[in-house]
Amino acid sequence: MEITFMVALVIALALFFDFTNGFHDTANAMATPIATGAIKPKTAVALAAVLNLVGAFLSTEVAKTVSGGIIKEGSDGIQITPDIIFAGLMGAILWNMITWLKGLPSSSSHALFGGLIGAAIAGIGIHSVNFESLMQKVILPAIFAPLIAAGVAYICTRLAYALTSRHDPETGSKLTQKRGGFRTGQIFTSSLVALAHGTNDAQKTMGIITLVLIAAGTQQPGSGPQFWVIAACAFAIAIGTYAGGWRIIRTMGSGLTDVKPAQGFAAESSTASAILASSHLGFALSTTQVASGSVIGSGLGRKGTSVRWGTAGRIAIGWLFTLPAAGIVGALTALLVKTGIVGVLIAAVAGTGAVLFMFFQSRKSHVGHHNAVEVEEAGQAVRFRKKKAMAAGRANKSKDVQS
Repeated sequence: MEITFMVALVIALALFFDFTNGFHDTANAMATPIATGAIKPKTAVALAAVLNLVGAFLSTEVAKTVSGGIIKEGSDGIQITPDIIFAGLMGAILWNMITWLKGLPSSSSHALFGGLIGAAIAGIGIHSVNFESLMQKVILPAIFAPLIAAGVAYICTRLAYALTSRHDPETGSKLTQKRGGFRTGQIFTSSLVALAHGTNDAQKTMGIITLVLIAAGTQQPGSGPQFWVIAACAFAIAIGTYAGGWRIIRTMGSGLTDVKPAQGFAAESSTASAILASSHLGFALSTTQVASGSVIGSGLGRKGTSVRWGTAGRIAIGWLFTLPAAGIVGALTALLVKTGIVGVLIAAVAGTGAVLFMFFQSRKSHVGHHNAVEVEEAGQAVRFRKKKAMAAGRANKSKDVQS
Protein backbone atom coordinates (compact mmCIF):
# COMPACT_ATOMS: atom_id res chain seq x y z
CA MET A 1 0.00 0.00 0.00
CA GLU A 2 1.36 3.39 -0.95
CA ILE A 3 2.21 5.63 2.00
CA THR A 4 0.38 8.54 0.35
CA PHE A 5 -2.90 6.61 0.33
CA MET A 6 -2.47 5.65 3.99
CA VAL A 7 -1.73 9.24 4.94
CA ALA A 8 -4.85 10.44 3.12
CA LEU A 9 -6.91 7.73 4.83
CA VAL A 10 -5.62 8.73 8.27
CA ILE A 11 -6.26 12.45 7.63
CA ALA A 12 -9.85 11.69 6.56
CA LEU A 13 -10.35 9.51 9.64
CA ALA A 14 -8.86 12.20 11.88
CA LEU A 15 -11.27 14.80 10.52
CA PHE A 16 -14.18 12.40 11.11
CA PHE A 17 -12.99 12.00 14.70
CA ASP A 18 -12.93 15.80 14.95
CA PHE A 19 -16.53 15.84 13.74
CA THR A 20 -17.55 13.30 16.42
CA ASN A 21 -15.66 15.36 18.99
CA GLY A 22 -17.76 18.37 18.01
CA PHE A 23 -21.19 16.78 18.42
CA HIS A 24 -20.03 14.76 21.42
CA ASP A 25 -18.88 17.87 23.30
CA THR A 26 -21.54 20.43 22.31
CA ALA A 27 -23.11 19.81 25.72
CA ASN A 28 -20.01 21.16 27.49
CA ALA A 29 -20.89 24.69 26.50
CA MET A 30 -24.59 24.68 25.75
CA ALA A 31 -26.37 22.17 28.01
CA THR A 32 -26.84 24.53 30.96
CA PRO A 33 -28.02 27.61 29.01
CA ILE A 34 -30.50 25.40 27.15
CA ALA A 35 -31.67 23.90 30.45
CA THR A 36 -32.29 27.32 31.99
CA GLY A 37 -33.95 28.72 28.86
CA ALA A 38 -31.20 31.31 28.31
CA ILE A 39 -30.73 30.23 24.68
CA LYS A 40 -32.97 28.26 22.34
CA PRO A 41 -31.52 24.84 21.38
CA LYS A 42 -30.84 25.47 17.68
CA THR A 43 -29.44 28.93 18.38
CA ALA A 44 -27.19 27.49 21.08
CA VAL A 45 -25.55 24.88 18.87
CA ALA A 46 -25.13 27.37 16.02
CA LEU A 47 -23.40 29.82 18.37
CA ALA A 48 -21.21 27.04 19.76
CA ALA A 49 -20.22 25.98 16.24
CA VAL A 50 -19.09 29.48 15.26
CA LEU A 51 -17.11 29.98 18.47
CA ASN A 52 -15.49 26.55 18.22
CA LEU A 53 -14.36 27.56 14.74
CA VAL A 54 -12.87 30.82 16.02
CA GLY A 55 -11.26 29.18 19.06
CA ALA A 56 -9.46 26.61 16.92
CA PHE A 57 -7.35 29.39 15.40
CA LEU A 58 -6.31 30.96 18.71
CA SER A 59 -3.80 28.42 20.04
CA THR A 60 -1.69 25.42 18.94
CA GLU A 61 -0.02 24.51 22.24
CA VAL A 62 -2.21 21.45 22.80
CA ALA A 63 -1.60 20.32 19.20
CA LYS A 64 2.14 20.34 19.90
CA THR A 65 1.57 18.23 23.01
CA VAL A 66 -0.27 15.62 20.96
CA SER A 67 2.08 15.60 17.97
CA GLY A 68 5.34 15.59 19.91
CA GLY A 69 4.62 14.88 23.55
CA ILE A 70 2.71 11.63 24.07
CA ILE A 71 4.30 9.35 21.45
CA LYS A 72 8.04 9.63 20.89
CA GLU A 73 8.81 10.60 17.31
CA GLY A 74 11.68 11.90 15.20
CA SER A 75 15.23 10.68 14.60
CA ASP A 76 15.91 10.39 18.35
CA GLY A 77 12.67 8.63 19.15
CA ILE A 78 10.27 6.11 17.66
CA GLN A 79 9.38 6.11 13.99
CA ILE A 80 5.59 5.87 14.39
CA THR A 81 3.78 4.94 11.20
CA PRO A 82 0.48 6.11 9.70
CA ASP A 83 -0.85 2.57 10.25
CA ILE A 84 -0.46 2.96 14.02
CA ILE A 85 -2.18 6.35 13.99
CA PHE A 86 -5.02 4.86 11.92
CA ALA A 87 -5.48 2.14 14.56
CA GLY A 88 -5.48 4.70 17.38
CA LEU A 89 -8.16 6.77 15.68
CA MET A 90 -10.34 3.69 15.27
CA GLY A 91 -10.26 3.14 19.01
CA ALA A 92 -11.14 6.77 19.72
CA ILE A 93 -14.00 7.00 17.21
CA LEU A 94 -15.70 3.78 18.28
CA TRP A 95 -15.61 4.76 21.96
CA ASN A 96 -16.97 8.22 21.12
CA MET A 97 -19.87 6.63 19.24
CA ILE A 98 -20.65 4.15 22.03
CA THR A 99 -20.78 6.82 24.73
CA TRP A 100 -22.79 9.16 22.49
CA LEU A 101 -25.36 6.41 21.90
CA LYS A 102 -25.64 5.91 25.67
CA GLY A 103 -25.81 9.67 26.34
CA LEU A 104 -22.66 9.58 28.47
CA PRO A 105 -20.51 12.75 28.50
CA SER A 106 -17.18 10.88 28.32
CA SER A 107 -13.90 12.42 27.24
CA SER A 108 -13.13 12.53 23.51
CA SER A 109 -9.61 13.58 24.45
CA HIS A 110 -8.96 10.54 26.60
CA ALA A 111 -10.49 8.31 23.94
CA LEU A 112 -7.99 9.71 21.46
CA PHE A 113 -5.03 9.29 23.80
CA GLY A 114 -6.15 5.82 24.85
CA GLY A 115 -6.52 4.65 21.26
CA LEU A 116 -3.19 6.11 20.22
CA ILE A 117 -1.31 4.70 23.22
CA GLY A 118 -2.87 1.24 22.83
CA ALA A 119 -2.02 1.16 19.13
CA ALA A 120 1.56 2.34 19.75
CA ILE A 121 2.17 -0.27 22.46
CA ALA A 122 0.73 -3.11 20.35
CA GLY A 123 2.36 -2.01 17.11
CA ILE A 124 5.73 -0.73 18.33
CA GLY A 125 6.25 -1.46 22.01
CA ILE A 126 5.72 0.09 25.41
CA HIS A 127 8.91 2.13 25.02
CA SER A 128 7.18 4.22 22.32
CA VAL A 129 5.08 6.08 24.91
CA ASN A 130 6.41 9.14 26.72
CA PHE A 131 4.93 8.32 30.13
CA GLU A 132 6.37 11.42 31.80
CA SER A 133 4.55 13.70 29.38
CA LEU A 134 1.44 11.52 29.62
CA MET A 135 1.39 11.87 33.40
CA GLN A 136 2.09 15.62 33.46
CA LYS A 137 -0.16 16.78 30.64
CA VAL A 138 -2.97 14.21 30.58
CA ILE A 139 -3.36 12.08 33.74
CA LEU A 140 -2.80 14.72 36.42
CA PRO A 141 -5.02 17.34 34.72
CA ALA A 142 -7.70 14.63 34.36
CA ILE A 143 -7.65 14.08 38.12
CA PHE A 144 -7.36 17.63 39.41
CA ALA A 145 -9.11 19.80 36.80
CA PRO A 146 -12.67 18.48 37.44
CA LEU A 147 -12.16 18.75 41.21
CA ILE A 148 -10.88 22.32 40.94
CA ALA A 149 -13.71 23.27 38.55
CA ALA A 150 -16.29 21.73 40.91
CA GLY A 151 -14.83 23.64 43.87
CA VAL A 152 -14.82 26.94 41.98
CA ALA A 153 -18.39 26.39 40.73
CA TYR A 154 -19.54 25.55 44.27
CA ILE A 155 -18.04 28.76 45.69
CA CYS A 156 -19.34 30.89 42.81
CA THR A 157 -22.85 29.47 43.18
CA ARG A 158 -22.90 30.15 46.91
CA LEU A 159 -21.64 33.69 46.32
CA ALA A 160 -24.17 34.31 43.55
CA TYR A 161 -27.11 33.35 45.76
CA ALA A 162 -25.71 35.13 48.81
CA LEU A 163 -25.05 38.42 46.99
CA THR A 164 -28.43 38.52 45.26
CA SER A 165 -30.62 37.56 48.22
CA ARG A 166 -32.66 40.20 50.05
CA HIS A 167 -34.09 40.25 53.55
CA ASP A 168 -37.21 41.83 55.04
CA PRO A 169 -35.91 44.70 57.24
CA GLU A 170 -38.64 44.03 59.83
CA THR A 171 -38.58 40.26 60.15
CA GLY A 172 -35.15 39.47 58.74
CA SER A 173 -36.63 36.68 56.60
CA LYS A 174 -35.47 36.17 53.04
CA LEU A 175 -37.48 37.69 50.23
CA THR A 176 -37.82 36.29 46.70
CA GLN A 177 -35.11 37.77 44.52
CA LYS A 178 -35.27 37.86 40.73
CA ARG A 179 -32.09 36.52 39.15
CA GLY A 180 -32.94 37.02 35.49
CA GLY A 181 -29.61 38.77 34.97
CA PHE A 182 -27.82 35.46 35.37
CA ARG A 183 -29.82 34.02 32.50
CA THR A 184 -28.63 36.87 30.29
CA GLY A 185 -25.07 36.43 31.58
CA GLN A 186 -25.17 32.78 30.56
CA ILE A 187 -25.14 33.83 26.92
CA PHE A 188 -21.70 35.31 27.52
CA THR A 189 -20.31 32.55 29.75
CA SER A 190 -21.52 29.69 27.54
CA SER A 191 -20.02 31.46 24.53
CA LEU A 192 -16.73 31.66 26.40
CA VAL A 193 -16.86 27.91 27.09
CA ALA A 194 -17.45 27.20 23.38
CA LEU A 195 -14.52 29.45 22.46
CA ALA A 196 -12.32 27.72 25.04
CA HIS A 197 -13.38 24.31 23.74
CA GLY A 198 -12.09 25.28 20.30
CA THR A 199 -8.73 26.28 21.76
CA ASN A 200 -8.33 22.85 23.40
CA ASP A 201 -10.20 20.04 21.67
CA ALA A 202 -9.75 21.10 18.05
CA GLN A 203 -6.00 21.16 18.71
CA LYS A 204 -5.91 17.42 19.39
CA THR A 205 -6.89 16.48 15.86
CA MET A 206 -4.45 19.05 14.54
CA GLY A 207 -1.78 17.26 16.54
CA ILE A 208 -2.79 13.86 15.12
CA ILE A 209 -2.65 15.08 11.51
CA THR A 210 0.68 16.78 12.20
CA LEU A 211 1.95 13.52 13.71
CA VAL A 212 0.99 11.51 10.62
CA LEU A 213 2.65 14.08 8.35
CA ILE A 214 5.82 13.81 10.42
CA ALA A 215 5.60 10.01 10.33
CA ALA A 216 5.27 10.13 6.54
CA GLY A 217 8.34 12.36 6.28
CA THR A 218 6.49 15.34 4.80
CA GLN A 219 6.99 17.56 7.85
CA GLN A 220 9.89 18.18 10.22
CA PRO A 221 9.73 16.58 13.72
CA GLY A 222 8.94 19.08 16.45
CA SER A 223 7.14 21.51 14.14
CA GLY A 224 3.59 22.72 14.71
CA PRO A 225 0.48 22.27 12.57
CA GLN A 226 0.33 23.88 9.14
CA PHE A 227 -2.37 26.43 8.36
CA TRP A 228 -4.41 24.07 6.16
CA VAL A 229 -4.45 21.55 9.01
CA ILE A 230 -5.68 24.21 11.46
CA ALA A 231 -8.41 25.34 9.04
CA ALA A 232 -9.59 21.80 8.21
CA CYS A 233 -9.81 20.81 11.89
CA ALA A 234 -11.55 24.06 12.81
CA PHE A 235 -14.29 23.50 10.25
CA ALA A 236 -14.66 19.78 11.09
CA ILE A 237 -15.26 20.42 14.79
CA ALA A 238 -17.54 23.37 14.01
CA ILE A 239 -19.72 21.27 11.70
CA GLY A 240 -19.83 18.49 14.30
CA THR A 241 -20.83 20.99 16.96
CA TYR A 242 -23.66 22.31 14.80
CA ALA A 243 -24.92 18.74 14.38
CA GLY A 244 -25.56 18.85 18.13
CA GLY A 245 -25.05 16.05 20.62
CA TRP A 246 -28.62 16.16 21.92
CA ARG A 247 -28.36 12.93 23.91
CA ILE A 248 -25.45 14.26 25.94
CA ILE A 249 -27.02 17.73 26.18
CA ARG A 250 -29.99 16.04 27.87
CA THR A 251 -27.71 14.33 30.41
CA MET A 252 -25.66 17.43 31.16
CA GLY A 253 -28.63 19.81 31.20
CA SER A 254 -30.93 17.96 33.57
CA GLY A 255 -29.49 14.51 34.29
CA LEU A 256 -26.95 15.60 36.91
CA THR A 257 -28.95 18.28 38.73
CA ASP A 258 -31.75 20.77 38.08
CA VAL A 259 -29.84 23.78 36.80
CA LYS A 260 -31.04 27.32 37.48
CA PRO A 261 -29.58 30.47 35.87
CA ALA A 262 -27.23 31.42 38.73
CA GLN A 263 -25.91 27.85 38.83
CA GLY A 264 -25.42 27.76 35.07
CA PHE A 265 -23.58 31.07 35.14
CA ALA A 266 -21.23 29.83 37.88
CA ALA A 267 -20.64 26.45 36.20
CA GLU A 268 -19.85 27.95 32.81
CA SER A 269 -17.51 30.57 34.29
CA SER A 270 -15.45 27.94 36.13
CA THR A 271 -15.41 25.64 33.08
CA ALA A 272 -14.18 28.36 30.74
CA SER A 273 -11.47 29.49 33.17
CA ALA A 274 -10.11 25.96 33.60
CA ILE A 275 -10.08 25.18 29.87
CA LEU A 276 -8.45 28.47 28.81
CA ALA A 277 -5.72 28.12 31.44
CA SER A 278 -5.04 24.52 30.34
CA SER A 279 -4.89 25.48 26.66
CA HIS A 280 -2.34 28.19 27.47
CA LEU A 281 -0.18 25.65 29.35
CA GLY A 282 -0.51 22.99 26.66
CA PHE A 283 -2.48 20.58 28.87
CA ALA A 284 -4.65 18.21 26.80
CA LEU A 285 -7.58 18.60 29.14
CA SER A 286 -10.88 16.75 29.03
CA THR A 287 -13.40 19.55 28.61
CA THR A 288 -16.20 17.07 29.31
CA GLN A 289 -14.80 16.21 32.73
CA VAL A 290 -14.34 19.86 33.60
CA ALA A 291 -17.87 20.77 32.50
CA SER A 292 -19.40 17.85 34.41
CA GLY A 293 -17.42 18.73 37.53
CA SER A 294 -18.62 22.32 37.30
CA VAL A 295 -22.28 21.27 36.99
CA ILE A 296 -21.96 18.99 40.02
CA GLY A 297 -20.23 21.76 42.02
CA SER A 298 -22.97 24.24 41.14
CA GLY A 299 -25.62 21.70 42.19
CA LEU A 300 -23.96 21.29 45.59
CA GLY A 301 -23.71 25.05 45.95
CA ARG A 302 -27.44 25.79 45.72
CA LYS A 303 -29.56 25.04 48.76
CA GLY A 304 -32.65 22.99 48.13
CA THR A 305 -31.26 21.11 45.15
CA SER A 306 -29.59 17.74 44.89
CA VAL A 307 -27.07 16.02 42.67
CA ARG A 308 -28.23 12.81 40.99
CA TRP A 309 -25.32 10.70 42.12
CA GLY A 310 -26.53 7.69 40.14
CA THR A 311 -26.03 9.60 36.89
CA ALA A 312 -22.75 11.05 38.19
CA GLY A 313 -21.60 7.51 38.96
CA ARG A 314 -22.39 6.34 35.43
CA ILE A 315 -20.39 9.25 34.04
CA ALA A 316 -17.48 8.48 36.38
CA ILE A 317 -17.45 4.85 35.23
CA GLY A 318 -17.37 6.09 31.65
CA TRP A 319 -14.38 8.29 32.47
CA LEU A 320 -12.61 5.40 34.18
CA PHE A 321 -13.01 3.05 31.21
CA THR A 322 -12.36 5.56 28.42
CA LEU A 323 -8.55 5.29 28.27
CA PRO A 324 -8.31 1.49 28.60
CA ALA A 325 -11.37 0.73 26.40
CA ALA A 326 -10.16 2.94 23.54
CA GLY A 327 -6.66 1.57 24.10
CA ILE A 328 -7.82 -2.04 23.72
CA VAL A 329 -9.65 -1.27 20.46
CA GLY A 330 -6.61 0.67 19.22
CA ALA A 331 -4.29 -2.21 20.13
CA LEU A 332 -6.46 -4.85 18.42
CA THR A 333 -6.71 -2.67 15.31
CA ALA A 334 -2.93 -2.18 15.31
CA LEU A 335 -2.35 -5.93 15.39
CA LEU A 336 -4.77 -6.29 12.49
CA VAL A 337 -3.22 -3.59 10.30
CA LYS A 338 0.26 -5.02 10.84
CA THR A 339 -0.78 -7.92 8.60
CA GLY A 340 -0.83 -5.56 5.61
CA ILE A 341 -3.36 -4.12 3.21
CA VAL A 342 -5.92 -6.84 3.90
CA GLY A 343 -5.82 -6.05 7.62
CA VAL A 344 -6.25 -2.33 6.96
CA LEU A 345 -9.27 -2.97 4.73
CA ILE A 346 -10.85 -5.34 7.28
CA ALA A 347 -10.36 -2.76 10.04
CA ALA A 348 -11.80 0.03 7.89
CA VAL A 349 -14.87 -2.00 6.87
CA ALA A 350 -15.48 -3.27 10.40
CA GLY A 351 -15.12 0.22 11.88
CA THR A 352 -17.46 1.74 9.30
CA GLY A 353 -20.01 -1.00 9.93
CA ALA A 354 -19.89 -0.42 13.70
CA VAL A 355 -20.39 3.34 13.29
CA LEU A 356 -23.35 2.84 10.93
CA PHE A 357 -24.90 0.26 13.27
CA MET A 358 -24.75 2.67 16.22
CA PHE A 359 -26.15 5.49 14.11
CA PHE A 360 -29.18 3.42 13.04
CA GLN A 361 -29.65 2.25 16.62
CA SER A 362 -29.83 5.89 17.72
CA ARG A 363 -32.67 6.53 15.26
CA LYS A 364 -34.91 4.12 17.18
CA SER A 365 -35.02 6.62 20.05
CA HIS A 366 -34.18 9.82 18.25
CA VAL A 367 -33.21 12.86 20.32
CA GLY A 368 -32.96 16.21 18.53
CA HIS A 369 -33.70 19.90 18.89
CA HIS A 370 -37.39 19.18 18.27
CA ASN A 371 -37.68 17.29 21.58
CA ALA A 372 -34.97 19.14 23.47
CA VAL A 373 -37.83 20.93 25.24
CA GLU A 374 -37.60 18.08 27.73
CA VAL A 375 -34.27 19.54 28.71
CA GLU A 376 -35.55 23.10 28.71
CA GLU A 377 -38.36 22.23 31.07
CA ALA A 378 -35.85 21.70 33.88
CA GLY A 379 -35.13 25.40 33.80
CA GLN A 380 -38.58 26.59 32.81
CA ALA A 381 -40.28 25.01 35.84
CA VAL A 382 -39.20 27.77 38.18
CA ARG A 383 -40.71 30.38 35.88
CA PHE A 384 -43.97 28.46 35.69
CA ARG A 385 -44.17 28.38 39.47
CA LYS A 386 -43.50 32.11 39.66
CA LYS A 387 -46.25 32.84 37.14
CA LYS A 388 -48.73 30.70 39.08
CA ALA A 389 -47.78 32.42 42.32
CA MET A 390 -48.22 35.86 40.71
CA ALA A 391 -51.61 34.85 39.28
CA ALA A 392 -52.72 33.56 42.67
CA GLY A 393 -51.60 36.82 44.28
CA ARG A 394 -53.60 38.90 41.80
CA ALA A 395 -56.67 36.71 42.38
CA ASN A 396 -56.42 37.20 46.13
CA LYS A 397 -56.11 40.97 45.74
CA SER A 398 -59.17 40.96 43.50
CA LYS A 399 -61.18 39.10 46.16
CA ASP A 400 -60.10 41.59 48.81
CA VAL A 401 -61.26 44.50 46.68
CA GLN A 402 -64.61 42.91 45.99
CA SER A 403 -65.16 42.17 49.64
